[in-house]
Amino acid sequence: MGIYGAINSAVSGLTAQAQALENISGNVSNSQTTGYKRLDTSFSDLVAGGGTRQASQVSGTTYATSRATNTVQGDISGSDVDTYMAISGDGYFVVTSAADVVDGQTTFQDASYYTRAGDFELDDSNFLVNASGYYLKGFKLDPTTGNAVGDSPTVIQISDQPLAASATTQIDYQANLPRVPDTTDYDDSDEDTALLSAALAGGNISSANESTFLNQSITGGSTTVYNQNGTAMNVEVRWAKTLNSSTTPAQDDTWALYISSGGNDPAWLEVGTADFTSSGVMQNLTAGANGTVTTGGKGFDIASLTVGDVTATNIEFSLAGGSLTQFSDPTGVATSVDVEQDGYAAGELEGISIDESGRINASYSNNQTRSLYKIPLATFDAEQNLKRVDGAAFAATPDSGEADLTGGGTISAKSLELSNADIASEFSKLIVTQQAYSANSRVVTSAQGMLDDALNMIR
Repeated sequence: MGIYGAINSAVSGLTAQAQALENISGNVSNSQTTGYKRLDTSFSDLVAGGGTRQASQVSGTTYATSRATNTVQGDISGSDVDTYMAISGDGYFVVTSAADVVDGQTTFQDASYYTRAGDFELDDSNFLVNASGYYLKGFKLDPTTGNAVGDSPTVIQISDQPLAASATTQIDYQANLPRVPDTTDYDDSDEDTALLSAALAGGNISSANESTFLNQSITGGSTTVYNQNGTAMNVEVRWAKTLNSSTTPAQDDTWALYISSGGNDPAWLEVGTADFTSSGVMQNLTAGANGTVTTGGKGFDIASLTVGDVTATNIEFSLAGGSLTQFSDPTGVATSVDVEQDGYAAGELEGISIDESGRINASYSNNQTRSLYKIPLATFDAEQNLKRVDGAAFAATPDSGEADLTGGGTISAKSLELSNADIASEFSKLIVTQQAYSANSRVVTSAQGMLDDALNMIR
């Protein structure tokens, strides 16, 4: 091999260390880049040849290759931005780039890229774009089932259209009625004075009799329901005891349920009655003037309900699961009252958030939340063979395999994954690389001196 071989080996060492320096330089410059994955350097030797015996073999040249660290997790830092995301574990966000703007609408490339840089924010068209200009892709969710629509992710665009109103279809009611209601007319000794007078029992209460009715009944809570246009109407409930088992032993305790019609000339509409056994458990239900008993006697179906000048139709007043009871209570009022309904008015979009399952949820001014998209995480059989592209992103290659969108780690909202390049570690590698480069340059200098000596022998 000789002197020229030594020079060749030293030059290959200079080249390899220069590549290592280039990788170190790139890592240092990207130490603050979101989601950046550093490049390490691996060195391999090339045997120059020689005889079959160990003693006749000589060391050869070297070459450097870059080694990806895609599998090395970067630190996760919290953020105040709702749409920032970090991945804990395996996986990449699926993104794409803009292709053109046609008639004011952005079009996108067909190719997908993959990144860990989750610094996404909404642009003026409500696309989620990160600082490198990549647009996030996801599966659109069916608003009814919550399941993904289609097999391929599409570019995420948050609709700012109002959420349509939804009419109330069910009121879920819960309460415990006292055995003796503490009405205004109750004299604390005769339970009959706690009953609704016979003249008012068995039908609706007109506005002329409202004052008497209020003195002979107790409140049962209230809620706001909505008709098909999303117009709100306040439903106020009152209970009046109509039959007392102490005065009619053959009859269970019976209560009548009333709902206020509101407006300038309010009346109280009887929507049903509830009978209780001596154990305080509701035995059966009887429909009032405005309702029919549901299957199994667990509530009432109200065909039409008018409060003020607003009308709602087809509302189920549900008492399922034993939610209405009569256990003795010294306060004489309805306790454990809970009135809930499933309707809502129209609402404007107020903001979006991301949960750990990767769902993008939209919040509306009517206190409703809707899941709009599911963010998939792409995993690869050999992610170290992904091709680097600009903007801390990667492209799939034949060696990396195709993206699998069914697995991956978890998404942390309002967080960012930092670069996995550590300045202290890179500076340590820089010192070693600099010394190795200097040593190789000294070999070249020494070899040149030896050649000069050889040439001077014939002068």
